[in-house]
Amino acid sequence: MKIICVGRNYVDHIKELDNNKPKEPVLFLKPQTAIINKKQPFFIPSFSNEIHYELEVIIKINRLGKFIQRKFSHKYYDEIGLGIDFTARDLQLELKKNGLPWEKAKAFDGSCLIGNWIKKSDFNNVDDINFKLTKNEEIVQNSNTSLMLWKIDELIEYISKFFTLKIGDVIFTGTPSGVGKVNLNDNLKGYINDNELLSINVK
Repeated sequence: MKIICVGRNYVDHIKELDNNKPKEPVLFLKPQTAIINKKQPFFIPSFSNEIHYELEVIIKINRLGKFIQRKFSHKYYDEIGLGIDFTARDLQLELKKNGLPWEKAKAFDGSCLIGNWIKKSDFNNVDDINFKLTKNEEIVQNSNTSLMLWKIDELIEYISKFFTLKIGDVIFTGTPSGVGKVNLNDNLKGYINDNELLSINVK
């Protein structure tokens, strides 16, 4: 199983981090060791003073695929959910400044929360999904998949040019604006419409 993440897929998030708008999707990977076990908290690592939450709509791949045409992308997933890409922002900024890869800031142990899944068939349109994140019961991220630069089926087509997609792989489709720092004893909850799909405490 691998976790494929898409960066800079919402214009408002690109602006809030003062990044350049990419011409193609920005991709990076998280290892399986990044996944937080069910019912476990997120532990703030000792190597960072600024861990940010990034809520994302995620999909789970259900068949083997390579060089997938966009018109067939919809056949490669039947579950949609929410995840959090925890990011050591201070470390990431330092790595970017020096032109180095992001893995230490993005792929560390316990940096990936995968919530519950909803059947794709429950949605009228996967390109029009409302989702939000609350931090201590206050909404901090609130967006819709219609605002993605590259929609889900486009991402599957693009990603499969570089990586063979296998059953169980998870794609994180990018985060909207509103990312911010997590602090000790915070509680984060993620919703699609009014369905709570994830909840985690910070320790």
